[in-house]
Amino acid sequence: MRKKLYVPVLGALALACALAAPAAQAAPTCEIDRPVRFSGLNWESNLVLAGIERFVVEHGYGCKTSVEIGETLPMLAALQRGDVDVTPEVWPGQIESAWKKATDSGRVIGVGHVYDAGEGWYVPRYTVERHPELKQAADLARFKEVFADPEEPNRGRIYGCPAGWACGTLNDNLLRALKLEKDYTMFAPGSGAAQKAAIVSAYKRKRDIVFYYWTPTALVGALDLVKLELPAFDQQAYTCMTDPKCANPVATEFKPNPVVTGLNADFAKQAPQLAAFFTKLSVPDEAIDATLGWLENEGKEPEEAAQYFLRQYGTVWRGWVPADVATRVQAALDKQ
Repeated sequence: MRKKLYVPVLGALALACALAAPAAQAAPTCEIDRPVRFSGLNWESNLVLAGIERFVVEHGYGCKTSVEIGETLPMLAALQRGDVDVTPEVWPGQIESAWKKATDSGRVIGVGHVYDAGEGWYVPRYTVERHPELKQAADLARFKEVFADPEEPNRGRIYGCPAGWACGTLNDNLLRALKLEKDYTMFAPGSGAAQKAAIVSAYKRKRDIVFYYWTPTALVGALDLVKLELPAFDQQAYTCMTDPKCANPVATEFKPNPVVTGLNADFAKQAPQLAAFFTKLSVPDEAIDATLGWLENEGKEPEEAAQYFLRQYGTVWRGWVPADVATRVQAALDKQ
């Protein structure tokens, strides 16, 4: 009798366990039937943001993704054409005219508030200690020998934007507005990496250097720097400074930049759930600063920094997505 009851009892237990176990979560279906295409603008914070967003989009929403590497204005044109769908980090204040044309066309929209970014001309604190009268950017006229250009020793050198970046127009116009164009060369490094390497090399050797840089970045947080003073912000003057054809630039402080996510308008209509995710995406300053600092100190790649952020700041990114998406993203992180 015991033998005859054994199999049915086991069968009943198995059935009960199966009924009690939670049903496997269905794999998500992407809203579009092709990869979501991201702009890979070549600076650290944008690449880290792209890595964060791609991980969420792939594992949370079931989409494939790709990245198109390029510079700011060409990628804005690509966003208008629909060649890319998402630009993770748009600084509207830096490209005012071009951004207004893009959004006025109806083919591009800016969503969310990723974080607040800033720009400026910097010198190391040890330079100011050597030359305490150097306080304003306009004071540079009296210090061209301190910042002598290795290729033209009778002129000073300011390390400006990497070649091709939109901030090059701003820096060139600011140089003219401050009447420094005869005394200084606005040197354009070949890449963001070359710009950073030149700054760090000079800093380690305690050499005097003046350069343009932006925040949030690991470099500004890691070095002891002083931001040179500029006249109070004036919108009319700034608008002209963003224009390559500005005839008579007037010096003004760089504009504070609330960073937004750029979306192709057709993509946003085709993928409303993804558009909602990008709209909610916002990163606290301390979180992006710490993530970029980790990237710098550990010598890691942006994709690794993206996963670092997702592991460290779950309370942040879970607020961007529905609960089921968050569960899938966390499950993917746990498998890494």
